[in-house]
Formats: sequence, C-alpha cells, structure tokens
Amino acid sequence: MTSSKHIMIVAGETSGDMHAAHLVHAIKTLDPTITFSGLGGPQMQKTGVEIYKDLTQIAVVGFFEVLKHFGEFKKSFELILEKVREQKPAAVILVDYPGFNLRLAKELKKLNTTVIYYISPQVWAWKENRVHHIKKYIDKMLVLFEFEKNFYARFGMDVTFVGHPLIDAVKIKTSREDFLRSQGLDTNKRTISLLPGSRVKEIEKHLPVMIEAAKILIQDFPDLQFIVVKAPNIPKSTFDSLSTFNFKLSTQPYDAINACDACLVSSGTATLEVALLEKPMVVIYKTSFLTWALAKCLVKIPNIGLVNVVAGKRIVPECVQFEATGQNIASELKNILSNPQKLQNIKTDLKSIKASLGSSGASHRAAQEILKTLFKSSQEDTK
Repeated sequence: MTSSKHIMIVAGETSGDMHAAHLVHAIKTLDPTITFSGLGGPQMQKTGVEIYKDLTQIAVVGFFEVLKHFGEFKKSFELILEKVREQKPAAVILVDYPGFNLRLAKELKKLNTTVIYYISPQVWAWKENRVHHIKKYIDKMLVLFEFEKNFYARFGMDVTFVGHPLIDAVKIKTSREDFLRSQGLDTNKRTISLLPGSRVKEIEKHLPVMIEAAKILIQDFPDLQFIVVKAPNIPKSTFDSLSTFNFKLSTQPYDAINACDACLVSSGTATLEVALLEKPMVVIYKTSFLTWALAKCLVKIPNIGLVNVVAGKRIVPECVQFEATGQNIASELKNILSNPQKLQNIKTDLKSIKASLGSSGASHRAAQEILKTLFKSSQEDTK
C-alpha cells in the first residue's frame, strides 16, 4: 500500500452510488484499515464513506439540462479538489459519471494524484479522440465489458476487464406467483413491467408514452396487466397523476421483472438488468430536442440501448425520441408477443449477453486490481 490508507471516491447517479458502494465493501473486505470519503450517495454512506456532497440529488441527463445545475456541480467540483489537497489520498476512484469525472481527472493529475476509473465513459459511442484525454489523466481503467478492454488496449492504456457487478446484484427474492399475489395481480394473466427511468425528468418523458402504449396493447391483449417499477430515489408522488390507469407500483425491480412476460425499458443500465433475467423488451428514450439534436451529431453507433451495444447488433427494438410514441411502442411489443419465434430468438440472444458479462465477483476483482495498482504506485514512489 501507499503511505496513505485513505481513498477518495466520486460517483453520481443512483447506479453509480450502488456500484461504488459494492466496490468500497469489497476493498474493505480485503483491507479493513482503508478509509473512504468523497462525493456520492446514500448507498456509499451506508458502507462507511464520508460523503461531502450527495451527487445523486442533482442527477440530470442531457447537455443543456446539466447547464441548469452548473453552479451546484461547480461547488462540488471545487469541494472535492479542496479535500484532495488537504488529505492527499492514496488514490481517487472515479465511478462512471463522465461529464464530471473526466474534467476532475485532469485537475487531479495536476495534484500528482493516482486516478483510477471504474465503469468506463462510453467513449466508444462518441469521438475516439477522447481516449487520448483519458490515457493522459487516468492511471488505471477498470471496465465492465470485454469489448471495452479491447477498445482501450488499442490505445496502449492500462485496462482490466473485471466483469459486470450486476451479475451479483440481480437476485430474485420471491417467486413469480408469490410476487404477483403480493401485488394483488392475477397469476394467470400476462404481465408487462414498465421501467421509465431513475430520474424524475426521464419518468416525465417516458411514463406517459409507456402508459399510452399500455392502453393500446390492452385493446389487443385483454389478459395483460401492468407493473410500474419505481426507483428508490423517486418520490411516489411522481406517479400519482397517472393513477387513472390501472397499474401496480413496485419498489422491487428484480422480482417485478422476473414476474413479467416482457418489459418497456428506459435506455440505460436497466436494459442489462432485464437482459440478465432474460426478458424480452422494447427500449425507449426521449430527451429535450436540443439535447437530442446535439447527441445525434456526436453519437456514432447505430444503437443506444446498452443491451444492443453489448450484443453488437439490434436484438431488441428501440423507440427513440420522435419514434417513442405510444403507437410505435405498442406495435413493437405486440410484434414480440404475437411471434413465438421472435420471442425465442430474443431470449437466445439475451442468454448470450448474460454470458458475456463475466462471472460472479466483479466488485471483488475490481478491488483486487485497485489494491494492486496502489501497491505498484507505492513501489515506484520508493525507487
């Protein structure tokens, strides 16, 4: 280890907070003497991380949406740099959150800080020249997908594929029948789960078109019933205005997905969670027009759904921006539900996705790599 036994960690968003918490727990299991502080959320705090600012409270998506919260981000940025100067940690671990963390990495290297990045920025979807920036400021990159390892290795980066922590996180606690009964639902009916996102703005964009699609579908499939999955950070009041439509609201995402026959899913990590449970899905995404227009100019890959990106082809339908209408979404899901061969093909592809995400123990492997990197840094410092 380095002379310092303190590590700082920076994560934003609900998923980043969760993955960072698992990582901290794994590092502490290997070396209980290490202490942590940083920017994050309640999950990190539960593992003993001293949180200077809860970034999950200002989770936004989109270039122009971020500008509205620029002042808050700037204060958090300056705060963590001030803490690094004061405490001189052994390393700073950056977890996902590229808009914030890549800028932070540049400043950290000016302070001669060891910088480890866990959960890669999706530079493979944008401009590859950002890799040169990453290589300059990141000492170690830990990635969740094999194709990311191959991508970074082409640029001579120190990169390790550790597998995806969702392999361990996605666990079923209740059988399909017991879960449906607990929700007051019919075990003999087909069930559709709606996952509109983990940010309020996403839900405001996605849930209305999902509900519209559900109303269309139920005309063709009267035996359908619906569950809306609520992320833990979203207040129930966000969904109250939609109470005129008959759906159940669940805070048990994996049991809800497991109990369903298909899903409507907001693009993001949730698509992989659904894939791990081998459920067919339609991927949906809507954002502000300006954000969409800018992203369309920059994004260079044909699919935005992570499950399709990992597959290297479109294995499930995507309804994005202007195509994300109730009619289009309903049509795509109807095509899946009415076509047994298509349904089987999707499930076969999802099994392949699951196999590609590595084996159990991703957080533990990431922790080992981090300690190895710090030990290596310590040896180099004493030469």
